[in-house]
Amino acid sequence: MAMCRVFAAVFLVYIWVLASLCSAGDPYVFYNFEVSYITASPLGEPQQVIAVNGKFPGPIVNVTTNDNVVINVRNKLDEHLLLHWSGIQQRRSSWQDGLPGTNCPIPPKWNWTYQFQVKDQVGSFFYFPSLNMQRSSGGFGSFIINNRAVIPIPFDTPHGDIVITIGDWYKRNHTALRRALDAGRDLGMPDGVLINGKGPYQYNTTYVPDGIDHETITVQPGKTYRVRVHNVGVSTSLNFRIQNHNMLLAESEGSYTVQQNYTSLDIHVGQSYSFLVTMDQNASSDYYIVASARMVNETTWRRVTGVGILHYTNSKGKASGPLPAAPQDEFDKTFSMNQARSIRWNVSASGARPNPQGSFRYGSINVTEVYVLKNKPPVQINGKKRATLSGISFINPATPIRLADQFKVKGVYKLDFPNNPLTGPPKLETSVINGTYRGFMEVILQNNETRMQSYHLSGYAVFVVGMDYGEWSDNSRGTYNKWDGIARTTVQVYPGAWTAILVSLDNVGVWNLRSENLDSWYLGQETYVRVVNPEETNKTEFPIPDNALFCGALGKMQKPQDISSAAGLLFKGSNFSLLITLLYLVSTAISIFS
Repeated sequence: MAMCRVFAAVFLVYIWVLASLCSAGDPYVFYNFEVSYITASPLGEPQQVIAVNGKFPGPIVNVTTNDNVVINVRNKLDEHLLLHWSGIQQRRSSWQDGLPGTNCPIPPKWNWTYQFQVKDQVGSFFYFPSLNMQRSSGGFGSFIINNRAVIPIPFDTPHGDIVITIGDWYKRNHTALRRALDAGRDLGMPDGVLINGKGPYQYNTTYVPDGIDHETITVQPGKTYRVRVHNVGVSTSLNFRIQNHNMLLAESEGSYTVQQNYTSLDIHVGQSYSFLVTMDQNASSDYYIVASARMVNETTWRRVTGVGILHYTNSKGKASGPLPAAPQDEFDKTFSMNQARSIRWNVSASGARPNPQGSFRYGSINVTEVYVLKNKPPVQINGKKRATLSGISFINPATPIRLADQFKVKGVYKLDFPNNPLTGPPKLETSVINGTYRGFMEVILQNNETRMQSYHLSGYAVFVVGMDYGEWSDNSRGTYNKWDGIARTTVQVYPGAWTAILVSLDNVGVWNLRSENLDSWYLGQETYVRVVNPEETNKTEFPIPDNALFCGALGKMQKPQDISSAAGLLFKGSNFSLLITLLYLVSTAISIFS
């Protein structure tokens, strides 16, 4: 009885704090994440995967524009952890971005709580563990931001939401893949493609053995669904299609698009799309959902294909026969690039705000700084295989860049990333781009490799204004789309080609610019863009959070985490600390009594 009274008291105080916080402004949404290993057999053989709350993939984070999101993360792995919220702009708060340039990692057995606002954003994104190839073992999940009720969406309300994660998959876990890269080896061809964490439906006994669990998505005939698709894989571009169904493209990573029908779409690593799919086919049988490897030798890579099932509630039979064909352009990449160029911004639709997306006329803004970032095949630096951007292979510092700035720690990084590729030998550096606050940056991503790349910039949506094969030059600007180029967070760069993006540097912080291909990223193909307001003010950047972790040169500032002392903090510190303490106590009490 005494324990029950303690629980009741803590719970009432929690409700009081929650009510006081939520009544002060935008709503708060709370999640508890426990990140751990579980055993799963997505391709028919038991292997260790990373789960969130025992789920693989992890639970969907489902919030609304301007919500304050509080996610308490418990690290039950045997190594350090950070969760990154890919595409969430973290306005004024790169402290919450979950990357080694901004955050110290969460040690094993520790808790850490992220708190951020999804300010002025809508759309389809995903989260994942950002350290040391961990995403190749799982830990990812969808992150959905819904429109506020007062902002209309540019299509009829769908009957329901369907979330699909796709990605190439290895039977080796992330530690084994790391060892291969550290030894100078390539990862080789993936063992398959997963759809929502499951292997392929047995459409062919040659390529798909017995005993593999596949994903089945059940729908009602005649209804229209919003299908959100994320490529959460390691390094393989995937062509996504649903047999006999048109996919009306509606949104990409927070931007509403001009609505166009596709029978299939290439989705590159790190990218997300929303389609409107009407279930208008005959229910004589189920239909295949397919994600197959692209930009590779598709005959050799045939096993790298994910297959799920679309099941109508009145379906009369199983799917059978050959899979719907991918685009027949294996040796002609212009089809895929032209398809990418066809994805355009819906300039008349409202996004997170009531004003049209196109009211931000990016094409009329003067560019203040230009960076040409060139990647090449991996090189040897000091006897080790490394990946580079513009001749620099990035080394993550022991002290995160943002933390070093806060405490004026010298020598952690160099603010000297070159505007153009280095002409000398490649080098290892912690070299950072010096972005100008409220500047307008043009970035040209030149891919001189023979394989597909995609790149992500944290903190912003970037305008994709051009792409073409060959070497970019000043004359290439004549081909730019200065009116309705899609605004998104992850862009593809075709082999032997370039992609140009524009970005308005209005978000103060330290922001990661990286290859989304996990092997390239792990081997150093990244940098950070540092954007500082010369006038210190909480209006452009939030203060360092109360619960910030310390490491590297500041490691002595870190106090041991002592959960047992939580009760002593009940009436100390900020509302945030109080709230997190109460959240912990309540969740602990619930686990005790359940």
